[in-house]
Amino acid sequence: MQEIILVKYGEMALKGLNKKTFEDVLLKNIKRRLKSLGSFDYAKAQSTIYIKPLSDDADMDTAMERLGKVFGIAALCRAAACEKSFEAICERSVDYLEEVLSYAKTFKVTAKRADKSFPMKSPEICAQLGGVLLEMFPNLSVDVKEPEVTVTVEIRDTHAYIHAENLKGAGGLPVGTSGKAMLLLSGGIDSPVAGYMMAKRGVHITAIHYVSPPYTSDRARLKVEELCQKITDYCGSIAFFCVPFTEIQEAIRNNCPEEYFTIIMRRLMMEIAQRICEKEQCMALITGESVGQVASQTMNALMCTDAVCRIPVFRPLIGMDKTEIIEIARKIDTFETSIQPYEDCCTVFTPRHPKVRPKLEDVEAAQSCFDFSALIDEAVRKTEVKVFNLEV
Repeated sequence: MQEIILVKYGEMALKGLNKKTFEDVLLKNIKRRLKSLGSFDYAKAQSTIYIKPLSDDADMDTAMERLGKVFGIAALCRAAACEKSFEAICERSVDYLEEVLSYAKTFKVTAKRADKSFPMKSPEICAQLGGVLLEMFPNLSVDVKEPEVTVTVEIRDTHAYIHAENLKGAGGLPVGTSGKAMLLLSGGIDSPVAGYMMAKRGVHITAIHYVSPPYTSDRARLKVEELCQKITDYCGSIAFFCVPFTEIQEAIRNNCPEEYFTIIMRRLMMEIAQRICEKEQCMALITGESVGQVASQTMNALMCTDAVCRIPVFRPLIGMDKTEIIEIARKIDTFETSIQPYEDCCTVFTPRHPKVRPKLEDVEAAQSCFDFSALIDEAVRKTEVKVFNLEV
């Protein structure tokens, strides 16, 4: 029995003349994910990608798991293909769905007739196939509102397809269709989620992290690298830039008013990130900030930070509360790593009483107490880069 995977688009299906560009990127991302699982044949039609294994040893279970993390896919399912005749549909439905229908109590049948030349209309297919299944599986009864199993028949161009479950895909747009941006990745809960959220909109992610030895440990850096590796499941391969930040933080501590330490630090981080963005052709910065979460994330503080930015700053979590962010972090398996007790440089020299509503002119005056230009140049020069590849 031939079993295939049906991959269905979401909002990609609404694209106009550039739809093919999105399809090509999605197909490339899918092929990369499945490369190590066996040989597959790929075909596109009617906002669906058909993935057919070419050998018996193709790992369909792992393929479904990996495809569930590919942005651009709205839904996916394993299905049995058969000839476009009602007799073949009935025979294949009984054989293919025997295991699931034998243990269910309720079911319903839905039909989608994309090929309008098929002689039976959708309601006829549903009624007559439902009768056949009731006869073959006496344990079943029909429940059209909340069935345990929904049997779906799709009549398409070349074949009919039968399946019992549509799995929800990752949604969004294929990674690589919306440009490239740099994620300021800390060791906390928020920034990995922010990277995931922007990758879902098709953005290719690079990441930047700041270390301040001896104030931060090697374990803190390894924690962030682990977070970077985890989000490759959704974001694809990520170039990771690690910036030495100790001398800059000590200069802030020694020369600037204490209440402005954090906001000046954030401004200098943005400056360094932008320097690297220019080399890496990144079009925006991404942060995990949420309004009011901490003193540096008030509207006044964010405005002072943005004042040094020459490119857009995306903050996908800006209106979310911590519970919502944690829920996503658990879903993408970054939460347990994020809460490991190894602090990053954002906690170094934290002011006792930070300015909650700073004024830009006061921040600029506080920062002007020291010329950071040479230290920024040196930090950029000493930045280390490492690539985290999608594990397939």
